[in-house]
Amino acid sequence: MDKKVAIVMGSESDLKIMKGACEVLEQFEVGFVVRILSAHRTPEQVISWVEELNANDYQVIIAGAGGAAHLAGVIAAHTILPVIGVPVSSSLQGMDALLSTVQMPGGIPVAAVGIDRSKNAALWQKGLLINLSHRRKILFLCLAAHVLIMEFLPVSKLKEL
Repeated sequence: MDKKVAIVMGSESDLKIMKGACEVLEQFEVGFVVRILSAHRTPEQVISWVEELNANDYQVIIAGAGGAAHLAGVIAAHTILPVIGVPVSSSLQGMDALLSTVQMPGGIPVAAVGIDRSKNAALWQKGLLINLSHRRKILFLCLAAHVLIMEFLPVSKLKEL
């Protein structure tokens, strides 16, 4: 079974939550790898690992973290792969992790599921994998549409849209 999904969590204590994603992926027979890496304590290791994922045909990253929960955002800043953040409850019933996961700056997209809902992240990735099999065709269509818009639509008309 080829590994298509990478699951990462900020600390070993997050494993009890992220185990749900592993169970769902096993049920669907989707290959995955699991790592424990901290965006705060081992940022260089996180970036190095993401570079490995980029080079080895992984297709989705599920990142779970509690507290400040910067893991998903740090990963998203270093890849074009879809990143699904799982806010893990610790302090503030997980609201701090939720806000840290969803409030990413423009250009650094991170999808997010509910607090402690790693199973939902694993279920969501299934749809992403199906869509990613058509990645080149979708990219071509988007580029073609962009060229058509820019070629045939004056800039003044774009402002009206």
